[in-house]
Amino acid sequence: MGGIVDARQLEYFLAIVEHGGFSKAAAALHVAQPSLSQAMANLEADLGVSLFHRMGRGVVLSEAGAELLEPSRRVLRDLAAVRDRAAALSGLHGGTVEVAAMPSPGIEPLTTLIHRFAALHPSVTVSSRAAFTPEEVVELVRSGACELGLLGAAKPAAVSGLDVLPVEEQPFVVVAGPGGAVEDGATLRPEDLGGHKLIASRRGSLMRTIVDDITAHTEGTDIVAVVDHRTSILPLVLTGVGVAVLPASWTRLARRCGAAVASIEPTAHLHVAMISLPAHLTPGARAFLELTRSYARRKGAGAPQ
Repeated sequence: MGGIVDARQLEYFLAIVEHGGFSKAAAALHVAQPSLSQAMANLEADLGVSLFHRMGRGVVLSEAGAELLEPSRRVLRDLAAVRDRAAALSGLHGGTVEVAAMPSPGIEPLTTLIHRFAALHPSVTVSSRAAFTPEEVVELVRSGACELGLLGAAKPAAVSGLDVLPVEEQPFVVVAGPGGAVEDGATLRPEDLGGHKLIASRRGSLMRTIVDDITAHTEGTDIVAVVDHRTSILPLVLTGVGVAVLPASWTRLARRCGAAVASIEPTAHLHVAMISLPAHLTPGARAFLELTRSYARRKGAGAPQ
């Protein structure tokens, strides 16, 4: 191997991967493409490996490049941690906390956590990255793309190699449009949904499992719409397309929009947890994790399991 690898080269390398090519990365970094290409050529010479396969006008990450992806992210994050640590000597100033979040936990408790964190650390930005399954959240954290991950699953999370903080358990509720047959604050049994049209997510989620169980055992219930994006569910409910079974994290937003929310008995629970790497957290991420731990203690879910 040759010369010293610098942080700028690693930043350029990750930008090319994340933006899918040299031209888009150069535009995002506000540098000339020839300068970016030269920086990559120098990095490859220093490392003694090819990071990309050139294919026409595009590039594909090489096997060596794929192996260096996570270490590169770790190096840049550690450098950011050094800068943030220095700033932390006089208080937490600046920086970004990156959190991967699934849709329902991304409404609550993430909204409350960001609200409280922003009040305590107004100079720090919280960046939330979308993930749609627990596996996606785990991969984003494990790869170093995000420092923290907020997931919801049918069972308490147990992830090898990552720290897991149980946050809360969310029961499922029925959300219906205003003026409909569902009374706000009522308690329903699954059979009470007979005659209703249901809005559901695709198969594979706990939400869909509950809906399928209701339609299988309750006469007169049918799925009227299946959506990929959970954010589409509440607008469909409000326009009268049907009712939905959602985690309780949606309750406050649904009622503010005029929807009725009813409890279901019996019901399953969404187990919400925050995951993180055992080390290499920036001061901002550690502060956000500690805030989450305090939130969990108040909810009674943060004790070790």
